[in-house]
Amino acid sequence: MAQNILVLYFSQSGQLRDILDNLTADIKDKAAIDFVQFELEKPFPFPWTAMQFFDAMPETVERIPSPIKPLPADVMNKQYDLVILGYQPWFLNPSQPTTSFLKSEFGKILKGKPVVTVVGCRNMWLHGQEKVKEDLLNLDAKLVGSIVLQDSYTNLISLLTIIRWNFTGQKEASRFLPAAGVQEKDIKGARRFGLPIYEHLVQNKLDKLQDTLLQKDAIVLNPGLVLLEQRGIKNFRYWAKFIREKGGPGDPNRIGRVKMFMRLLLTAIFVLSPISSLSAAIKLQLKKKTLLKDVEYFKQLAYEKGRI
Repeated sequence: MAQNILVLYFSQSGQLRDILDNLTADIKDKAAIDFVQFELEKPFPFPWTAMQFFDAMPETVERIPSPIKPLPADVMNKQYDLVILGYQPWFLNPSQPTTSFLKSEFGKILKGKPVVTVVGCRNMWLHGQEKVKEDLLNLDAKLVGSIVLQDSYTNLISLLTIIRWNFTGQKEASRFLPAAGVQEKDIKGARRFGLPIYEHLVQNKLDKLQDTLLQKDAIVLNPGLVLLEQRGIKNFRYWAKFIREKGGPGDPNRIGRVKMFMRLLLTAIFVLSPISSLSAAIKLQLKKKTLLKDVEYFKQLAYEKGRI
C-alpha cells in the first residue's frame, strides 16, 4: 500500500513550493502525496510596501495568530503517514501564516504524526525553528527531520536582493546584483532528500532520518549565526512590545514607531554591520567551544526551552 504524505506549506513568492516540488520529485510515483497551502483569510501583499512589511513585525515576533482559511475537509479527514511542513522565518520567527496555522484548530492534523520541517530563508532561521519545535510538541507531533535551504551569497548581497524582491517583485538578477533567494542549484538540489525520507518512512526508521539528512548537508550552520540571532531576537522583542503599545496592525497611532524601527534596523544593517561583524568575530573566538555545541544542538531535533 502506498504511503500517504501530506505537504503543508505557505509561500508568498512560490520559492518554497519549488523547493518542495524538487524534494518530492523522486517519490511522487512511489507515495500518495497531497500538497496543501495554508493561507490567511486576509493575506499579506506581495510585493510589499516598506510600511506593510515592517508593520507586520510586532505580531510576527509576539506570535499573535490571525484567522486562516479552512483546510479541505478531505485532507483533515485523511490519515497520513508523514507530514512535510514547509515554512519561512519572518523577523527571526515563523511567518505569521505559519504561526496562525500551527495555533489554529487545523493544526490538530499534525497530532500524532511524524513531521519533517523544510525551511527556505535568507539566513536566520534558528529561533524560528525553535518556535516550530515548541508548537509541534504542543500539538503532540513528532519532529523526525529538519532541512534548511538558505541564500548562499554574503549577508549584504542577500539583503539587497531580498529587499529588491520583496518590494518590487523582481527575483531575477539585475545589472549589479544576482538573483534573489535560495540559489537555483540549491533548489534543484533539494531532490537529494526525497528518497532518503521515503526509504526511512517505509522501513520504519524515521528515528534515524535526521542523521542521514545531515550527511547530505541538510543543515549547514555558521556558528556566528547563533550570536547574531541571540542579539537580534532581544531587540525585536523590545520593539514589538514598544510598537504594540500604540495599537494593532495598521493602527495610525503606531506608524511613527514602526518608522523608527525601520530606520534603526536599516541603519544597523548598513552602517553598524561591519562593527557588529567584528564584535561577533571576537566573541566567536572567545566562546568557540560553547558555540560549537550550540551548532550541534540546532542541527538536531531536540527542544530545550530558552536555548535562544
